[in-house]
Amino acid sequence: MVVFLEIHPFQDGNGRLSRVLTTLLLLQAGYAYVPYSSLESVVEASKEAYYLALRQTQGTIRSDAPNWQPWLLFFLRSLAEQVRRLSMKVEREKIVLAALPTLSLQIVEFAREHGRITMAEAIKLTGASRNTLKQHFRNLIERKHIEQHGSGRGVWYGLA
Repeated sequence: MVVFLEIHPFQDGNGRLSRVLTTLLLLQAGYAYVPYSSLESVVEASKEAYYLALRQTQGTIRSDAPNWQPWLLFFLRSLAEQVRRLSMKVEREKIVLAALPTLSLQIVEFAREHGRITMAEAIKLTGASRNTLKQHFRNLIERKHIEQHGSGRGVWYGLA
């Protein structure tokens, strides 16, 4: 990332592109939390420290003994902040979901695991009646936990 930004190949967007590439590399390395918490927002919140670490490291990059420490410290602190923010999101989500009835919670968890849920899947999953589930789906839509896609027989629900 430091070398890419030193080269500065594009007139605009080098920083954003470098963070997208970093996210890709993190995903490939197994950092599964990356899609759920934005590294971009962490960097935006600490722009001064970002530019300082970048300048300090870039100033030594072409020397015999490049000093990677400023950049690595900034980057690792950013990752730690990203994980901290995700932990806070997860805790908030637990509080919100804890207030849901069991059937609603099963619907939301299935949609989260599979990307979507249909009425037939909800009936099979819960054993509840169609009318009972319709009420749970309506309440989840009103509370903006899920959203409806399509209508009639082809309707399905995904996370909002």
